[in-house]
Amino acid sequence: MTVRIAINGFGRIGRMAFRQLFLLEEFEVAAINDIAPPDLSAYLLKFDTTQGPFEQADYVDSGDNYISVDDIKIPFFQESDASQLPWGELNIDIVLECSGAYLSKEKSQAHLTAGAKSVVISAPAGTDIPTIVYGVNENILSNKDTIISGASCSTNALAPMVKILNDYAPIKSGMMLVVHGYTATQMLQDNAQKKGHFRRSRAAAENIIPTTAEAATAVGRVIPELNGKLHGSAVRVPVPVGCLITFTAVVMGSNITADAINKTMKSSASQIFGYTEEEYVSSDIVGNTFAAIFDSTQTLVSKINDDDYQVRVAAWFDNENSFVSQLIRLLKYYSDL
Repeated sequence: MTVRIAINGFGRIGRMAFRQLFLLEEFEVAAINDIAPPDLSAYLLKFDTTQGPFEQADYVDSGDNYISVDDIKIPFFQESDASQLPWGELNIDIVLECSGAYLSKEKSQAHLTAGAKSVVISAPAGTDIPTIVYGVNENILSNKDTIISGASCSTNALAPMVKILNDYAPIKSGMMLVVHGYTATQMLQDNAQKKGHFRRSRAAAENIIPTTAEAATAVGRVIPELNGKLHGSAVRVPVPVGCLITFTAVVMGSNITADAINKTMKSSASQIFGYTEEEYVSSDIVGNTFAAIFDSTQTLVSKINDDDYQVRVAAWFDNENSFVSQLIRLLKYYSDL
C-alpha cells in the first residue's frame, strides 16, 4: 500500500526529500505546506545551485494551489498553523516536518490534531520522543510511536562511526568537531541574524565561524551507554555544502592502532556507512547518500597507558543529501511498523 506523505516546510531539506520521495513507488507526496508561494517553490524545486537540477525539472509546473510534476498535481498550502491543515481529509499517513517551527512533541501534536497519523521531525526535538538514527537504533521504534525525530545531519553522520568505535574499544569520553558548510541560518553579509547570534551575523562566505553543535550530545540519546560522555562544537566554513566530522576520544583497550581501527571501520561498511582511502575534499562528497563516509587517511592513535588510548577518527557527509537519504530510510522503516 502506498504511504501518503505530507511535507511541512519546503526549504532545502523539504525539497531534497521531495526529489527522492517522488521517485519511490512506495510513497506518494500527497501535500506540501510552506509560506512561500507555489510558483517560487516550484522554481526552487527545479533548480539548485549546490545539488544540481531536479531530474524531473522539465516537467515541473505550478498553479495557485498546487505544484505539479509530470502532470501529477500535488496540493500546496500556505498555512502557518499546522493544526488547520486538512491532513485528515487528505488521509495523510506521515508528515515529514521540515519547517523548523515544530521542534517538540507538543508543537508537532498540531499535525496529529489536523488528522495525520504520525510525524517525523527532520531535526532534534527534545528528550520526550524517540531520536532515531537509521542503522543505529531504529529497532527501538514501535507502531505506538506517533511523533519521532530523525535527529540532525551531524548526528546521523557521527552516530554510526561512534557506535562502531565503541563496539571495538569502549569510549570513556569524546569530543566532536564538525567542519560544516554554511547554511541559511547565517547571514550573506554582516548583518543582525534573526535569532541574535553574534557570529552567525557575520558574512558566511567570507569567514570561518565557530558555533554550537548538538550532535555529540544527541548521540547519547541514540546510544544510551554514551549519554553524558560526548561533547562537541562546530565551525561553519565558506563552502555551501559538504562537511567533515572529526571525533577524538579516550578509549579502553590494548594494542589499539590506526590500522586496526581502519580495518574495523572497513568491515562495518554498509548502505549507510561508507569507507574510503581516497584523499577526498568537500566537493567530492556532494550528493552522496551515505550517512557518513569514513576517511581512513585521518585516523590517529596515541597511547596514554596500558589500558587507555586517545584516538581520532573522521568522516565526510553531505549535510543535505546524506541527511535526507537517512530520513527516507527511516520513513521506509517507520511506515512498515
